[in-house]
Amino acid sequence: MHRRSLLTTGLSTGAALALPGAALPRPARAAEPVDVLLVLAVDVSRSIDEEEARLQREGYREALGDPRVVEAIGRGMIGAIAVAYVEWAGIEYQRLILPWMRIGTQADADRWVDALAEAPRNSISWTSISGAIDFSRRVLAEAPFEGTRRVIDVSGDGVNNSGRPSELARDEAVAEGIVINGLPIVNDRPTFGRMPPMPLDQYFAQHVIGGPGAFMIVAEDFNVFAQAVRRKLIREIA
Repeated sequence: MHRRSLLTTGLSTGAALALPGAALPRPARAAEPVDVLLVLAVDVSRSIDEEEARLQREGYREALGDPRVVEAIGRGMIGAIAVAYVEWAGIEYQRLILPWMRIGTQADADRWVDALAEAPRNSISWTSISGAIDFSRRVLAEAPFEGTRRVIDVSGDGVNNSGRPSELARDEAVAEGIVINGLPIVNDRPTFGRMPPMPLDQYFAQHVIGGPGAFMIVAEDFNVFAQAVRRKLIREIA
């Protein structure tokens, strides 16, 4: 049976595609080159409350629209990256919120920022980092651009507690040449009344990030999230 594209149906197992439409730039031609194919895979499980979700969204908007990030993009060999924005929770929920966009100028970045502001948000129980990685791999496979590097950037405030172990998904992605970087959000609040089995930064280092040059930047809480995202984007682009 022919498998329909995620980008045309917007569906995977339990996942739907949300298109804010009017704010999106025109699709680029197939196989247009970019320096990096970057999937931003963002935790929206119920351990993240409405205020934290707002700060997280605003953090990505502030960071990607920052002229310093756009300047870093322009210094690449091609001078452009492509970004897809994914939100995820338990194994049953991954959503492609913003499909692939090519960003090479401040105007491109501003259009992306506006599109994310219009996108709806849901909150679902549990945390499946493995589901997020597997879904992001499929998004990368269907990118309408040719990237010199493929990166999944996983941000979240909890450990994998839904679906298969995160390290299995990580290892399969790394075997395909994908780099997984991490942005653990560290706070003192337990997840669903339980503290994690180990410090979250240590968990990300051992069970989430992988591939050549993989790294993570810790966000000490949601209030400094934008700063951490900006630092991380500049490093990923460079």
